[in-house]
Amino acid sequence: MGRSKITVVGAGFVGGTIAQRLVETDSYDVVLLDVVEGLPQGKALDLSEASPICGFEPRIVGTNRFDDTADSSLVVVVAGVPRKPGMSRDQLLETNTRIVRAVVRDIVARSPLAIILMVTNPLDAMTYVAYQVSQFPKQRIVGMAGVLDSIRFRTFIANELNVSVDNVQAIVLGCHGDSMVPLVRYTTVAGRPIEEWISKDTLQALVKRTRKGGGEIVSLLKTGSAYYAPAASVVEMVEAILKDQKKILPAAALCEGEYGIHNLFAGVPVKFGSHGVEEIVVFDLTPEEQVALEHSVNAVRAQCQKVDQLLGCQA
Repeated sequence: MGRSKITVVGAGFVGGTIAQRLVETDSYDVVLLDVVEGLPQGKALDLSEASPICGFEPRIVGTNRFDDTADSSLVVVVAGVPRKPGMSRDQLLETNTRIVRAVVRDIVARSPLAIILMVTNPLDAMTYVAYQVSQFPKQRIVGMAGVLDSIRFRTFIANELNVSVDNVQAIVLGCHGDSMVPLVRYTTVAGRPIEEWISKDTLQALVKRTRKGGGEIVSLLKTGSAYYAPAASVVEMVEAILKDQKKILPAAALCEGEYGIHNLFAGVPVKFGSHGVEEIVVFDLTPEEQVALEHSVNAVRAQCQKVDQLLGCQA
């Protein structure tokens, strides 16, 4: 049985690290694509030269041509611009809608059976763009955010308690941003509820830190944003899909009534398999958790209304 072909669109820090983690699994043929000439080719060559030591076959190609991505099983889209000083959220939304629209059209033309995994921000809205432009079934469009937010929460808890991260189970729902909803009630350490381990005030501080997790890294780096943890999160999702693991992970998926959310991409627990999103797993939420989730989703709803206007203007 041949290897699955994975394309990563965007060869910056996040895309390049995703490509590295993928080739090091020694399971896939990887195409790294970027509009900047030489950038994907250089990174692909550098990764290939690491293969004798790292123990993988150098199955990676760097390119500026979408034709080289043809017949991909899965495409990870990282292409887009970060929010820059002085740039409004609407300007970021407009710029990245235009970029993602063009990228998705090129993907669809060459890999009509692919699963598209979105990473570009604003994440939930860009996943909606990919869905609208591709016209793919909802199972084949998904966004990465919940995995990243959840592993940040798990890391902060483990550090606070000085226990292994493997002992901590946590899940974060809602949109990727300040209104995300860590489900404290379902958070456990070695099977025991988190409230038995940490005071309420400390727990709320960890929740707040999780919501600001990306911003904390940006403030430390000064000129950049996170890429190691986002890349690891993407690869966990890729493996769950292409290895048909049936793993349940939080991700941005199209809700059609689940959690009271209709026709929007929102961060929810998803069972992943070879077809992509195989099931949205519904947790029982308290009234307070439901209100928090609805508040989180409202921000996405407003962005998607703006996206509809932008796509109409660009048609």
